[in-house]
Amino acid sequence: MTNEERKVLIQQYAEGFNDVMKAIEGFPKESVTAHPIEGKWSVCEIVHHLADSEMNSAIRLRRLLSEERAEIIGYDQDDYAIRFKYNERPFEPSLESFRSSRSTTLQIIEQMNEDDWKREGFHNEHGTYTPETWLKLYAVHAYNHAAQIQRLKETLA
Repeated sequence: MTNEERKVLIQQYAEGFNDVMKAIEGFPKESVTAHPIEGKWSVCEIVHHLADSEMNSAIRLRRLLSEERAEIIGYDQDDYAIRFKYNERPFEPSLESFRSSRSTTLQIIEQMNEDDWKREGFHNEHGTYTPETWLKLYAVHAYNHAAQIQRLKETLA
């Protein structure tokens, strides 16, 4: 990955929370737990997922940077949604968790050097896993879910 490609992804990562907030803006409060698109998560479920995913991703990057050949373990996002009752809890605390996790991780990213970006770990589902692998995944993650929220909003309209 070139420095320019990395900068674009870092900028996208930095804007992820704002993308989600823009998508949520104007969403009918009484519909945040609705499933207007069959088989897709509600807004409430998406926000809780973003928080849990962001907390996991924050730890993943820290482990990659601080451990030799860090072992990264996958998790079942659908199981999280059921076990942690995503659609039965207010999402505001998770929204704040998502924001703060991403904010503190961005501080770390901005201090990384070339050697940091080349560190390698191992993901139990995907194999070799580097900070660049991590960045490619999480730079688009919030954006993709913001688009999903927007589709839900449009379906309700």
